[in-house]
Amino acid sequence: MKGKKSDSIRILPFGGLGEIGLNMMMIEYGDARIFIDTGLMFPDRKVLGVDLAIPNIAWLAENPGKNLGILYTHGHEDHIGALPYLYPRIVAPIYGTALTVAFLEQRLREFGLDRTVEMHVVQGRERVELGPFRVEFIETTHSISHGMALAIETPVGTILHTGDFKFDAAPTVGYKTDFYRLACHGEKGVLALLSDSTNAERKGFTPSEAAVRQELDATIRNCASRIIFGVFASSIHRIQQIFDLSGKYGRKVLLSGRSMLENVRIARQLGILSAPEDLFIEPSELPYLPRNEITILTTGSQGEPMSALARMAAGTHRQLQIEAGDTVVFSSKAIPGNEKAISFLINRFFRLGAEVIHEKIADVHTSGHASQEELKLMMQLARPKFFMPIHGETRHLVRHIGLAHEVGIPEERTILAHDGDLVEISRQGWRRVQQIDTTPIYIDGTSMNDVAEMVLRDRQLLAKDGLVILTMAIERKSGELLIGPEFHSRGFLEDGEELFERLQKELTSFISGEAAREMDLDMLVEEVRRKARRFFKREVDRKPVVLPIILEV
Repeated sequence: MKGKKSDSIRILPFGGLGEIGLNMMMIEYGDARIFIDTGLMFPDRKVLGVDLAIPNIAWLAENPGKNLGILYTHGHEDHIGALPYLYPRIVAPIYGTALTVAFLEQRLREFGLDRTVEMHVVQGRERVELGPFRVEFIETTHSISHGMALAIETPVGTILHTGDFKFDAAPTVGYKTDFYRLACHGEKGVLALLSDSTNAERKGFTPSEAAVRQELDATIRNCASRIIFGVFASSIHRIQQIFDLSGKYGRKVLLSGRSMLENVRIARQLGILSAPEDLFIEPSELPYLPRNEITILTTGSQGEPMSALARMAAGTHRQLQIEAGDTVVFSSKAIPGNEKAISFLINRFFRLGAEVIHEKIADVHTSGHASQEELKLMMQLARPKFFMPIHGETRHLVRHIGLAHEVGIPEERTILAHDGDLVEISRQGWRRVQQIDTTPIYIDGTSMNDVAEMVLRDRQLLAKDGLVILTMAIERKSGELLIGPEFHSRGFLEDGEELFERLQKELTSFISGEAAREMDLDMLVEEVRRKARRFFKREVDRKPVVLPIILEV
């Protein structure tokens, strides 16, 4: 198929089909390729010491082609955040709206890559020619401004990729959904619809962002002291509402958190956020204002341990301390896996005497994703020949296919794909060509190298069962035990002296035996490790990390 005309296109999701986040997809015709989004994912807290996960694109190096462009649907981290890590391996021009490109530039600047990447700002209804692909950007609404769907015309047919979306008739900032262009492509003919599945389990319609305004208004109006909002720094709609309502009730706004400061700066420069300059204050001005005239807008609504909100809860923030009578509002939804961290913060704030408001007790948040009736409406607008749900866990994808059946799309024309499924679609049908290893790459600290599975396993064992360091010295020629074994432990047993004495006898007997004398040093170290771990498992049902240090004298 490479380099030749074909009667089919190929779709390869590198992430986002089987989990929330990590969104990235390749569409290929012949040897021409375009990519949609390069998202990251914040892994489960059980994956110790890992900051984030990025798509695994090793297959691209093994199967080279012509990379014609990277197209972005919007500026959330789970759609743009992996670009600095991937760009050296996947070089292509970038296309996105002004806000998305500005966020990308900021991310790339942190890695010193902002001057090496070719970027193009696009508008709604703008078309971009990329080899055999003709892409139209179609305005949609989401929980961040400047969301786009992509109508990708290929020689085989049109692929309609919705991006993340909902049908919000009254968005507070940014675009309204361009129903006309969606319907036009549906009328002309859509080969395959690739649609956001995040809220496929939620019935009805997703409430408008404007519906949150009434609750926010009442919250600010009735608050007799400071009010602290925990908000995603990319939630431009919500930030604008908080600006407007704070000004309405005579409050000044303090921005806290690096990403909050940066995103607000970018959105104001682009004219997406509007607020008078005198609305904002610096931390040094706080002591001179009445507490009922202060709004604090901060990051950390997901319980991130180093965020401004978490440091306020812990009492370690240098400039902001929670006091009795303050109101803390979590104006966001808990990302799966963060529930315990958020609950911990809420309890801490209550202990400090603050009132806490969150989405479970008040309508201070609404989703940015389409619910079931909107998803069905999207299918009716697009009228696709084939339907492939994207952006969600398996349960969301399966439920979305159920919705497709409800609107008349037959089973044989629905495609349940997951990360790494290379799917081929023609006018006659579709097939799964092969399964590719797209196991996410874990990023540790500032390292751009994958965190090995063994490293993660050792961290989990250290956290669970601790560490035992075992030292001894043997005579090089004879193998005779000269010193030890001696034991040092951390996080294992508070009083393990008697246990270590028994292990010492067992290892001394082994070292003195004929089998040990015939081993080289590497083999001996590994056998001592194995025997020690088996001993601990047998005696105390624990499996600490065992680190033998054997010196030859």
